[in-house]
Amino acid sequence: MFGPFDPLLGSHIQSITDALDIPHLEARLDIEPQEKEFSINLFPSHVFLNQAYKDMIQFLKWKKVAIIYEEDFGLMKLQEIIRSPPSKTIEMYIRQGHPDNYRDILKEVKHKEIFSIIVDTLPRNMRQFLRCLLQLQMNDYRYHYLFTTFDIETFDLEDFKYNYVNMTAFRIVDTSSVHVQKILRDMEKFQPIGHSILNKSSIIKAEPALIYDSVNVFAKGLHALERSATLSLANLSCESETPWGDGSSLFNYINAVEYDGLTGPIKFTEGKRSNFKLDVLKLRNEELIKVGEWTPDTQINITDRQAFFDGGRPNITLKIITIEETPFVMTKQSKNLTGNGRFEGFCVDLIAYVSTMAGFEYQIELSGDGLYGIIDTETGEWNGLVRELIDKKADLAVGSMTINYARESVIDFTKPFMNLGISILFKIPTSQPTRLFSFMNPLAVEIWLYVLAAYVLVSFTMFVMARFSPYEWNNPHPCNAESDVVENQFSVSNSFWFITGTLLRQGSGLNPKAASTRIVGGIWWFFTLIIISSYTANLAAFLTVERMITPIESAEDLAEQSEIEYGTLEGGSTMGFFRDSKIETYQKMWRYMESKRPSVFVPIIDDGVKRVLEGNYAFLMESTMLDYTIQRNCNLTQVGGLLNSNSYGIATPIGSPWRDKISLAILELQEKGIIQMLYSKWWKNTGDVCNRDEKNKDSKASALGVENIGGVFVVLMCGLALAIVVAILEFCWNSRKNAQTDRQSLCSEMAEELRFAMKCHGSRQRPALKRNCSRCAPGTTYVPAATDLPQANGENGLLPMIEFRKSSVVQFDSTSP
Repeated sequence: MFGPFDPLLGSHIQSITDALDIPHLEARLDIEPQEKEFSINLFPSHVFLNQAYKDMIQFLKWKKVAIIYEEDFGLMKLQEIIRSPPSKTIEMYIRQGHPDNYRDILKEVKHKEIFSIIVDTLPRNMRQFLRCLLQLQMNDYRYHYLFTTFDIETFDLEDFKYNYVNMTAFRIVDTSSVHVQKILRDMEKFQPIGHSILNKSSIIKAEPALIYDSVNVFAKGLHALERSATLSLANLSCESETPWGDGSSLFNYINAVEYDGLTGPIKFTEGKRSNFKLDVLKLRNEELIKVGEWTPDTQINITDRQAFFDGGRPNITLKIITIEETPFVMTKQSKNLTGNGRFEGFCVDLIAYVSTMAGFEYQIELSGDGLYGIIDTETGEWNGLVRELIDKKADLAVGSMTINYARESVIDFTKPFMNLGISILFKIPTSQPTRLFSFMNPLAVEIWLYVLAAYVLVSFTMFVMARFSPYEWNNPHPCNAESDVVENQFSVSNSFWFITGTLLRQGSGLNPKAASTRIVGGIWWFFTLIIISSYTANLAAFLTVERMITPIESAEDLAEQSEIEYGTLEGGSTMGFFRDSKIETYQKMWRYMESKRPSVFVPIIDDGVKRVLEGNYAFLMESTMLDYTIQRNCNLTQVGGLLNSNSYGIATPIGSPWRDKISLAILELQEKGIIQMLYSKWWKNTGDVCNRDEKNKDSKASALGVENIGGVFVVLMCGLALAIVVAILEFCWNSRKNAQTDRQSLCSEMAEELRFAMKCHGSRQRPALKRNCSRCAPGTTYVPAATDLPQANGENGLLPMIEFRKSSVVQFDSTSP
């Protein structure tokens, strides 16, 4: 049994064939969920068709869709799209139409600004539906129609070919196939029925093609059955309901048939077609062309993606709004320019490339309020460029417009053409003032104090250890072994001199002899080795590299201080980032910026840069503009890294058909390196870039001047002056002492000593002055302190260890009693 195409009649016939075990070959859309025992359906399942429609909607990224159907059966056919749309954010408007109310429904769709429409009408009413589209002027580039019919090629689309309207449909007969073309040429030979089958256009409709394949499937199944068994014929009656004995066998052989027919590859699973191919057709360049295909296994595969976004070059001019901002959009200085020639910059060059690739003319206009757009948290209203796009006052918005969640919820953005982040613009800190004693900078003040304390402590430790150790007491006259006097070389002054000499890596003429004093000396040498090595290693860096005073290093440093003000561009995405941030540091910064008076926000970026140059102000801005600014002013620098990650994109109203076209153009420009070329042109090759590299090179190492190491000369002069003062004091003290001994005036003694000292050609030797020494005078006896010297001390008879030169003496006159 073949057919019929009517769904109600088809169900009635199916019940009869099931009762009589007659194979039923159908070529209609069957939406009944229950399985049918003897049904062979060549029409693709509605489950697969709905999936194909959803894949196409997802590919086209539709967000607002209108579904216009004519029969109740049509709504049931598209129920899977309505029940589970490809995206949860899609808005759907479903309307049932017929020839009498097509116009009213389309008016409603146009009023709601819905540009994506799924059409499911009867073929005989398609002409009237298309006429209503023309009458309502819904045949321009903004509209995109997806037809559910397989016979879109048989309709007259002459009035839609030249307005670049988007029309898409599926077909089940691949007329470009050689096998199909041969069959169609054979059909044309059957006159006069051949032309009617082919619709007088060499294009066969889906219904006759499916019937043709049904007959071939039956023939192949029957032929396979006859090769293995004998088919018995029987008279069947609907009244007796006696089933056909060979019906089940014939059904199984038909169900196992696999071959390529007019409608593509044919294969069945439990009577339903499981292997087929649908061609995707798109109206482009004044004709319907194949741009992809869909199969149950591989899903949708678009081979010509450009067909959906490049409609040629229609006679349409888009209004583009922007904000004057260097280097994205700038006004030329010449006064005789008009139109788009008045502007130059990165975005102006970018939109020129994009318009050529996407196919549109454009007119650039500056926005009135000069804001990109931010939402008012109290009223929920937007301002700036975003407001104009929401109100459909412009088609595109270009500039340094950041893509974020809030804006994306009310407008659309293309693929980003530049990536960036928020960073801190700050004035390069002034060089650290050179100090006269900068040679002390390698070590911190507390380290110098610790070294001084260690110097004093080790000196006294050496003195005490030497006094306690018996091995540091030695005979001052080695030739006189019977001498009763021993001395210690480590007096307080000698201990300090020994520690000073080793600290400065010089000899002192003193060498420890006892194990304890050698340990002290060895540990001190190790200590001085590390200190002097560390000092020497760090001294070169401190004296030759220019040091900068950097009060802030990151956003955290800004948040923790209040001396340096900081702010952002008013009404920009950077301001919104801090306002909406959930990070504690950024929330703290926002509270400061919001409450600071006078305001730390600036209306334009140039004002922010000016405040930074004035000092004591940090400007939070996007890294692209920051990079451009510091390239042209060597007094500015970037502090820290990026606080976030953002992108610039071209903004469009929601549902704009230009979004995807421009996105593809941007991707192509990125792949070709044109966007990078434009970046280099407007950021680095404009001729006003400061030569920062040579400055950095010079600051790495510089010759040392008096201001760097002049303190060393000061120390030297102070040391010499101190030595002179001490020498004078010693001279005066010795002269006074000699004057008392010689019983003469102090002035005459000093004059005599001075005359000898000032002889330039004087001898290195001088006669000793004759003085009456109480220790050597005749008639006196010199006895050291502690008159028990001759007595033995202990069993070994060791003499007491005293220092001869430091002991007090007792003088006895011979005349004394």
